[in-house]
Amino acid sequence: MISLDEAVTARLESHGARFEVLVDPDAALAIKRGEFDGDLEDVIASDDVFEDASRGDRPAEADLETVFDTTDPMAIIPEVIKRGEIQITAEQRREMQEQKRKQLINTIARNAVNPQMDNAPHPPERIERALEEAGFKVDPMEPVEGQVDEALEALRPVIPIRFEEVVMAVHLPADKAGSGQARVRQFGDLQREEWQNDGSWVGVLKFPAGLQNDLYDLVNEITSGEGEVQVIKDEDDLTTR
Repeated sequence: MISLDEAVTARLESHGARFEVLVDPDAALAIKRGEFDGDLEDVIASDDVFEDASRGDRPAEADLETVFDTTDPMAIIPEVIKRGEIQITAEQRREMQEQKRKQLINTIARNAVNPQMDNAPHPPERIERALEEAGFKVDPMEPVEGQVDEALEALRPVIPIRFEEVVMAVHLPADKAGSGQARVRQFGDLQREEWQNDGSWVGVLKFPAGLQNDLYDLVNEITSGEGEVQVIKDEDDLTTR
């Protein structure tokens, strides 16, 4: 379960009665859209149905039977969310908007590059400033994934930007390859790997282009600067220097 501070109220009024439940705001939106596939107990603040959640008042069992054909709270809670309205305070809205804004910036930074600078990644700070300059407002009630395209449209007049994947080859020296290759292969979609005669390892990865600097940092950390990373412009050329 979540804390009361994290929850919002979903409210349904039907047959002259009111029903309220306390739920995580993102989960409530997913349930309302039919997209929720998690455990309901993980996203509610109480496994009960209220007439007035702020006072803790509960509706009559007869009203539950009339509206939902059951008195089982775990069966009723999703119905209240689907058929009712999600109530959020101004403070909750601000917090949700700030959380979604950070998620949006990170999503764009992970996937976007600057086509005018040899597809170099855009730092999150640059994307944040550009969104502010573009006047883009994040909708706290919509999933981040559904706002990315609109955000990109707003960003393009401000900064050169596009989403792109990159293919990079990594070479780890023999004394770092054993444990190091396991960490590198998890970084992206491993396209190919080879163990060299000297015990070193070469792996070729495809991943969002905005993460290039993160891969350089990872390889430097693993090898203390002895590893090699190379962008593969032609995927038939899968060798490192």
